[in-house]
Amino acid sequence: MMGCAAGCAKHGYMLTRAMPVIRRMNPEQVATAVAWAAREGWNPGLADAEAFLAQDPDGFLMAEEDGRMVACISAVTYGENFGFIGFYIVDPPFRGRGYGWAVWQAAMQRLAERVIGLDGVVAQQDNYRRSGFDLAWNNARYQAVMPRLPPPDAGLVPASSLPFEELLAYDAACFGVARPRFLEGWIKTPGHIALAVPGLKGYGVIRPCREGWKIGPLFADDAAAARRLLAGLAAAAGPGPVILDVPEDHAAAVALAREAGMVKVFETARMYRGNPPPISRERVFGITSFELG
Repeated sequence: MMGCAAGCAKHGYMLTRAMPVIRRMNPEQVATAVAWAAREGWNPGLADAEAFLAQDPDGFLMAEEDGRMVACISAVTYGENFGFIGFYIVDPPFRGRGYGWAVWQAAMQRLAERVIGLDGVVAQQDNYRRSGFDLAWNNARYQAVMPRLPPPDAGLVPASSLPFEELLAYDAACFGVARPRFLEGWIKTPGHIALAVPGLKGYGVIRPCREGWKIGPLFADDAAAARRLLAGLAAAAGPGPVILDVPEDHAAAVALAREAGMVKVFETARMYRGNPPPISRERVFGITSFELG
């Protein structure tokens, strides 16, 4: 996710001191970035750091001052032509000093030859437009402590039981590009529960978060398959709210969340610089994450 926690991405900001050192984050520092995201109220998954690093170990950058991490951003690559920016945060004591702008520039440079996506705070759209991003749609976070859903479907199967190449192709059609390293880690990370509708009419993953459980992705051929998955995944959740991030312009996805008694708590702007990858939008009932797309 991207927001004003990182200095609001006021592009054109001029540093008033020497350019900070920009480094690649190691796994421990990525875990710190996830903790910062939790502090900002983004409620990341408990095992997100490991799964995110599986996709692009070099894609997590930080600004450093006197050996201390003071800002972070992710610029994760997918295939040869796509990248996604997230985790754009400046540690509060260091805000207003240009560190956010410095890591932003580093991320944009890393992904310079690619189409780039991001989920940003809606109010910051004009700032991202200055860097060439255009609005594609808004995502809304819906949640409920006890969703109103039919009984879980015994016919659902573990997603890991399906041929991986078939699952990868289905995921790529819904995400826009193939992400084999991420997907393999995402469905097998301890604590993650990944279910599929037989015949691969859809699949979804639920994972424990700092607060409650988050579903993502929720990809399905139609609302009936999405409802089966939502019920099965929600039944596997532990204490706390169940959360689903829904494309707001997908009426069937919004209706599914509302039918389950889930309430909208905030929204983000999905934006791209360049032509967005082709996506089977009608099958996207829940995006994977605000951080990696």
